[in-house]
Amino acid sequence: MKRLVVLGGGESGVGTAILGKKEGYQVFVSDKGEIQPKYKEVLEHFEIEWESGKHSGDRVFQADVVMKSPGIPDRVPLVKQLKEKGIPVISEMEFASQFSEATVIGITGSNGKTTTTMLTHHLLKNGRLNVGLAGNIGDSYAKMVAEKDFDLYALEISSFQLDGIQQFKPHIAILTNITPDHLDRYDNQFEKYVASKFRITMNQTENDFFIYDADDPVIAEGLKKFPIQSKLVPFSIKQKLETGAWIEDNKIIIEIEHKTLEMSTDILALEGQHNLKNTMAASLAALLVNVRKETIRQSIQTFQGVPHRLEKVLKINHVEYINDSKATNVNATYYALDGIKKPIVWIVGGVDKGNDYSELMPLVREKVKAIICLGMDNTRIKDAFGNVIELMVETYSMQEAVKVAYKIAERGDSVLLSPSCASFDLFENYEDRGNQFKEEIKRL
Repeated sequence: MKRLVVLGGGESGVGTAILGKKEGYQVFVSDKGEIQPKYKEVLEHFEIEWESGKHSGDRVFQADVVMKSPGIPDRVPLVKQLKEKGIPVISEMEFASQFSEATVIGITGSNGKTTTTMLTHHLLKNGRLNVGLAGNIGDSYAKMVAEKDFDLYALEISSFQLDGIQQFKPHIAILTNITPDHLDRYDNQFEKYVASKFRITMNQTENDFFIYDADDPVIAEGLKKFPIQSKLVPFSIKQKLETGAWIEDNKIIIEIEHKTLEMSTDILALEGQHNLKNTMAASLAALLVNVRKETIRQSIQTFQGVPHRLEKVLKINHVEYINDSKATNVNATYYALDGIKKPIVWIVGGVDKGNDYSELMPLVREKVKAIICLGMDNTRIKDAFGNVIELMVETYSMQEAVKVAYKIAERGDSVLLSPSCASFDLFENYEDRGNQFKEEIKRL
């Protein structure tokens, strides 16, 4: 009986454990931290052995294969030792895909991947296809394969999950964009992060498709550098293309595999240029799996977007409060600041992943009237914007941040939570941060 050791007892780990058990592996789950009660219950239910608060080397090193949760860096001594011993360390994507015949649409990128994944799922589901939504969003892919294998999957895939693939191959790969993010996990070398993103194409053949942003200079460089076998499907909002998706006379034009689709940009439910791109990417994928044109048009008009991504919460005293807690890097915040036309009171901060704030400077000078820092250590933000913004306040809880924003904001302003940083210093995750923001606004 093959031995599977799962490192990390969260959504990804527990899903992999369930699938491993179903496929006849002897499974052991090991988490250095505390496993949440809800996951312990699931492991007990499936009679899967687990440990919490430590890694027992003797048990872990007996593995035939190890699935490492995406939150665990490669540089952890235990992971290095496993690799030295020649024990394969793979990701959930790699493990689960071995046991499913489904067509996979894999979506990665520094920003826009959640919106694009959810929109792709929305289009396919409305097209009456039997499609699952999983990966870095919502449910574990492995658990879905174990319990209810779908015909197709829209999978949101992080660079960490791509680092642990060997044979995994999406039929349609989407790369939304590449901007510096998570550089702390890539030895602060941007090129390592770029290489990680391009791994989504590494096993594709000429029968597969690679949908990408033709306006992104980093992707353009990557196309020259990495050998890609699949059919290239670009999208652009700046140039007319021969094939793929582009804009002409306020219309999105899509031409792919002898199919043509035109739709007015006015019908999009989501605002902003980045959402034009997300819409193009998802529509291309939907056409490639034969969703009807009319279904695509209608579905794009009904898509509500992603929670915690430029989510309009409330208007109080003619001040709009916007929750963009999902903006965990500088580029995501750039879209937020760029899209808001009113003066902004900006709540920013958290765990800085090696951010370079300089690209935000023109927007901050033009639009931001006050900055509220929300983090344990706000030095980088103060250094970046201290000379530009007269009013800067440090806060250490969401309640405090929202109260300060309420005092500062005047009629016609927007209060924007767009942290540019990870949330782990003060919150469980970006959802917790966004939910606390919404709760505090309701209390005002």
